[in-house]
Amino acid sequence: MFKYLLLLLTAFFCLNSYADEAKVKSMLEKNYPQIGKVDNVYKAPFLGLYEVVTDDQLFYTDEKARYLINGSIYDLKSGRNLTEERSHKLFAVDFNSLPFELAVKRVKGNGQRKMAYLTDPNCGYCKKLEGVLKNVDNVTLYRFLYPIFPGSDEKVRNILCSNDPNKTWEDWMLNGVPPPSGNCATQTEKVLALGKKLHVNGTPTLIFADGTQVPGYMPAADLEKALNGTADR
Repeated sequence: MFKYLLLLLTAFFCLNSYADEAKVKSMLEKNYPQIGKVDNVYKAPFLGLYEVVTDDQLFYTDEKARYLINGSIYDLKSGRNLTEERSHKLFAVDFNSLPFELAVKRVKGNGQRKMAYLTDPNCGYCKKLEGVLKNVDNVTLYRFLYPIFPGSDEKVRNILCSNDPNKTWEDWMLNGVPPPSGNCATQTEKVLALGKKLHVNGTPTLIFADGTQVPGYMPAADLEKALNGTADR
């Protein structure tokens, strides 16, 4: 009997939660149209706040939808950025829908693990990432050459027009060997459009097989966890 009562109480609180979320969403849309389209509202597991999900951003509001908070919330005890962790899940990418034909594909070992990333030839952290990836095995890498630094567009063209873009890329990123001059048609504009669509503002930006998008360089241990699907996200 106690078990059934517990189930009924759980269902009651869940329904109340959904009702509250719908109410907050309705108030935001009615009273503050300047916010734009509100995709979803979820009850946050802290501070009595609600998550407000728009096209590409995560905000917070109170139960009366009077205040809007734009920023990250940290758990000081664990040091975790709760907003960033939640954003990774909310804005996950459909990995299999990525335009892999635009990428420089590199298969290492059995290639079972998969990762795509947007990277720039003049980006210091991108070079640091390549130093880590050099020692990673059994992975398929999809490199989207994304020129956002000054002079990078020319380097990207030279790399893509070379006889072996993978080797030319690694020679430059790992050993500082400049790519030979090249002159061919590339699809860089489509890669730039992809970055804009994914709201990529910096390089490297990593996309794992589970759809998680991670901006910035990752050290070897964290990268291995993410590739294996065991990262704390």
